[in-house]
Amino acid sequence: MKWTEVFQRFESLRVLVIGDLMLDAYLYGKVTRISPEAPVPVVEWEREEARPGGAANVALNIAALGATPLVCGFAGADREGEQLQQLLDEQQLATAGICISPHRQTTLKQRIIAGGQQLARIDKENTEDLNSDELTSLIQRVRELIANYKPDVAILQDYNKGVLSEAVIGELLPILRKNGVPVCVDPKLKNFWAYREVDLFKPNLREISEAVGKKVAATPDDLEAVTLELMNRLQCQSCLVTLSDKGAFFRNNKLHGLFPTAKRNVADVSGAGDTVIAAAALGLAAGLPEELLVRLANLAGSQVVEQVGVVPVCREQLLSELTGSDAKHAI
Repeated sequence: MKWTEVFQRFESLRVLVIGDLMLDAYLYGKVTRISPEAPVPVVEWEREEARPGGAANVALNIAALGATPLVCGFAGADREGEQLQQLLDEQQLATAGICISPHRQTTLKQRIIAGGQQLARIDKENTEDLNSDELTSLIQRVRELIANYKPDVAILQDYNKGVLSEAVIGELLPILRKNGVPVCVDPKLKNFWAYREVDLFKPNLREISEAVGKKVAATPDDLEAVTLELMNRLQCQSCLVTLSDKGAFFRNNKLHGLFPTAKRNVADVSGAGDTVIAAAALGLAAGLPEELLVRLANLAGSQVVEQVGVVPVCREQLLSELTGSDAKHAI
């Protein structure tokens, strides 16, 4: 089987993406002077745009790789929530899994960009855990999506915005296991240790350091020790630690090691983790060998950092790099 056949296999996969949905807004302009009112740049407005963010960006990456995402989470009964759903509709992504709450603000991240650089970000959000009614609605929506679409894999995408609370995680994981749905997790610190017995656990180096309470270096010795600790404490099947420009460290019961990534011209690291978990989950669902799963995830994540803002992976470019730059990785 070759990479083209792997990507064809992706087209038959359904991926349930559960987590914190966001709206990413961008104001682009240029800076030609410093404000006389304060020592800050004056940005002359040029244009604005908005994109689906957070777990919705994971769904965009799933779709970009050819699979079918099933988005599940919360939006507020507000203008931002309406805009997020409209953007997903325009991308032809199903919104049946999105619950609307009059008590929650749709998470909005507004970025000001000039000269290809992010000058500031303004966040508008609620981070409280879901209340009991919201939790019930989310679990019911998950049950419906599983029954109607039979997903091949689930991604729990946590940004500490309240959707994936400890109570929600405690209800979700048994439902997914009972229905035979493999689970991939992109965690944050608050509920880091609640994600037990999952199939793939994907923290980054900073998140691991925060969780274990000590600085973990991006060295084989440190990473071998800390991933062994994670696997023992969480009883997960595999662990993929992203290391920014140093690549990733992978461990399961058959393989462990550091996988470097190609050097890139980094413009913006926003959203790279979303791309990595999307590619890794598809690799898992498609039955890729561990080395190739990590290669796919590494390359996908490194590709998107070359662009400003949160953007999904480019399927054609990724396939070209996988097949053209190194023929020995054909499978």
